[in-house]
Amino acid sequence: MRLEGKVATVTGAGRGIGRACAIQFASEGAKVLVSDINKEEVEETAQIINELGGSSEFCICDTGNQKDCRNMVENAVASFGRLDIHLNNAAVLIVKKFLDFQIEDWNQVLRVNLTGFFLAGQAAARKMVELGNGGSIINMSSINAVLAIPDILPYVVSKGGVNQLTKVMALSLINDRIRVNGIGPGSIATDMVKQVMGTNSLREKILSRTPIGRLGHPDEVASLAVFLASEESSYITGETIYMDGGRMALNYTVPVET
Repeated sequence: MRLEGKVATVTGAGRGIGRACAIQFASEGAKVLVSDINKEEVEETAQIINELGGSSEFCICDTGNQKDCRNMVENAVASFGRLDIHLNNAAVLIVKKFLDFQIEDWNQVLRVNLTGFFLAGQAAARKMVELGNGGSIINMSSINAVLAIPDILPYVVSKGGVNQLTKVMALSLINDRIRVNGIGPGSIATDMVKQVMGTNSLREKILSRTPIGRLGHPDEVASLAVFLASEESSYITGETIYMDGGRMALNYTVPVET
């Protein structure tokens, strides 16, 4: 197993991509501390992992709160003795027209999607440096770091910031043998994407820009996360890898089955 003997922390692990990544980390041998603001959902993730024969604990973590992020890292070390992998995944999305966004909307999204990545990532990195074993930090970005959708303004801006945060973290931590990379999913079948897609007409619009002709699955993102967490990616740092079904390469639309 590729992550045998490793310990991972995952934020936003209550459902969707975060849950899928946590489960695959565990299936590859890692012990996983899963966190989320939703106790019921994150407890269920830990239960699924344990029932599948893995090893997992959970904690409540608001990633915009520095104390929560530090507690998450300490809980992982207290439970499993070390920390080797951290996945920043917790994110929120607000859909509005540009002129309707309020400062409260902006602050809410940036607090979780960018400040939360900094706080949780820094807490994990500090612990990795203290332990001296190196590690891998993965930041969940998005194709929307590059491709703009006007009705999700703060989300788009936050993901652009995540890409730069990934580069700065990677360069800053390289001498400590900590690699930092990003994953930029396209349209993945999660609750968040379903919220954006809304109607059938919007679904067709999104798929018309997706050459592979379907939504991605959280397990597909998780497979890339396992690769970046493992020694198989030992020469990769500071990169954001986009998995989007060909969307960013496309300069026109494709037919969509209705």
